[in-house]
Amino acid sequence: MTTTDSSSSADHASLPRAEFAFPGPLRDRLVAAILDGSKTSTTGLVVDYEHEGEALPEVGDRSVVIDSQDRPVAVIEVTGVRVVPLAQVDLAHVVDEGEGHAGVAEWRAGHERFWHSEEMRAALAEPDFTVDDTTLTVLERFRLVTDLRHAD
Repeated sequence: MTTTDSSSSADHASLPRAEFAFPGPLRDRLVAAILDGSKTSTTGLVVDYEHEGEALPEVGDRSVVIDSQDRPVAVIEVTGVRVVPLAQVDLAHVVDEGEGHAGVAEWRAGHERFWHSEEMRAALAEPDFTVDDTTLTVLERFRLVTDLRHAD
């Protein structure tokens, strides 16, 4: 993928979209944490990538972060990717998600609420979807490349 650090919105039009959670308060908090630098990691599920027919992220991939109003607000670049069972998510990753979780158990409870939500189950087309210790997660690290809020 060829991109530049320039903040012209045209330079970012061809980049894939990065949508954190679903539009609403959770996405708003996650996007704010990316923009203030406190969120530098995120967790996805392999099954979600498979369902969407998307390749797993790779180091160097760039994407445009979309806010709840469907506006591009930032460009991020992947700096690390690990695929691990849910039971192996570590505290460093949890802390770098920037959501203020004090420990892995608290983080997992919050993520399970999201993954078991009606919205997520509908997105996966699996009304009874659940995760367990063996569910494969995608632990992604990224850096903020460009804040697009004031680019034009």
